[in-house]
Amino acid sequence: MGNQLDRITHLNYSELPTGDPSGLEKDELRVGVAYFFSDEEEEVDDRTPSDCGFTKDHSQTEEEGPFSVSEVEYSAFCSQECIFSKLRENEDLNVYSAKTLLTMCKPGDLLELVGTAQAPHWLIYAHDDQVIHLHKGGEIRKDSLLEVSGGRRGRIVNNRYRFRPLPPDLVMQNAVGHVGLRSEEICWTNSESFAAWCRFGKREFKAGGEAHSAEQQYFLKVHLSGSGVHTLVFRSLEDMIRERRRVDASGILKELSLVNGSKD
Repeated sequence: MGNQLDRITHLNYSELPTGDPSGLEKDELRVGVAYFFSDEEEEVDDRTPSDCGFTKDHSQTEEEGPFSVSEVEYSAFCSQECIFSKLRENEDLNVYSAKTLLTMCKPGDLLELVGTAQAPHWLIYAHDDQVIHLHKGGEIRKDSLLEVSGGRRGRIVNNRYRFRPLPPDLVMQNAVGHVGLRSEEICWTNSESFAAWCRFGKREFKAGGEAHSAEQQYFLKVHLSGSGVHTLVFRSLEDMIRERRRVDASGILKELSLVNGSKD
């Protein structure tokens, strides 16, 4: 399977292994019900910042930011090791205009564009204002961040996943080497999986790239204000990513009330 996947994605080098993630949370996990839905990459729209649910820190100018947005917060684990964290108590979740974000980026950085009731759009920063990303049409493209951002604000998310990153030159090799390929030639179903694979080089981000086993499970803890923490279990990292993105795009509060998931 591994060799087949490498041929599909036109790889001409070995994927480098990454180190074990460092756990941030060691509390006992309660397993909920895993449920899976299809995930389609959403194209960046042209809504204004206020339409996307952003609020402004009025002590800053319009282009400087920072902005804040109401978001669902998560932490994710493989067995007992934390592999993903999006918690306001542990990190700065503020976002910035695309113009300001460009002043903060270095080649190989992992970027996230966010908006209310939309799946986040992930990209790899290349140079100048250019980014490489998996577009809605299923093509991996190199585009201007200013153009692709539309009405969304963004941030650098290099540390969102707790894996050891590849060196920047290999991150860029991963991204640039796939520009122009389309859905029938690649094995990523959304922009996050592709961009994260470019940065970390882990097969788990590929569709079908991970062997399912009873011993290895992924736990997604969904942190909801006023209603505790819901914990869901998944058999693969790909499944967990797709469900989390569906939650971000569809609105989780009503949906979780219908799920027999556990609460911590």
